[in-house]
Amino acid sequence: MNKDESIRFAARYLEDLLSFFGINVAVSSTIDDEVIQLSVPSTSLNSLLIGKNADNLRALQHIVSMALVSKEAEVVRVNVDVANYKKQRASRIAEKAEGWIKKVRESGKPMEINLNAADRRIVHKTAQDYSDIETHSEGEGRDRKLIISKKELN
Repeated sequence: MNKDESIRFAARYLEDLLSFFGINVAVSSTIDDEVIQLSVPSTSLNSLLIGKNADNLRALQHIVSMALVSKEAEVVRVNVDVANYKKQRASRIAEKAEGWIKKVRESGKPMEINLNAADRRIVHKTAQDYSDIETHSEGEGRDRKLIISKKELN
């Protein structure tokens, strides 16, 4: 299954999955950095689809991704967003990152933050805009933390 077929299949598969729960919506799809982006419009069941700590969103992503793997699709990474929940969350995390970076700049002391992988990625990306700041992650699994620090001047 080529890239275009993979995108169409993923959107259709998610639409079919949602219709099983009585949610009949058109899922929009794009591709960005070899990740299929699926956007579900707002419905009365947003909270069910998102779930606590976005667990249901991650489960939907996993199901669609595994369906793509089983079809030997060219692209199998999937990001599902419901009612722009992830976009709004990313904006909030980026705002927080700006504050953390400001604190590190003022104090000169590194900051250690416990975030999930997606949120760490947002902070890493935000920090790239600062030439005097660097970020990296340490630890394994759930104990993985993000470190924000000032760059060492040579």
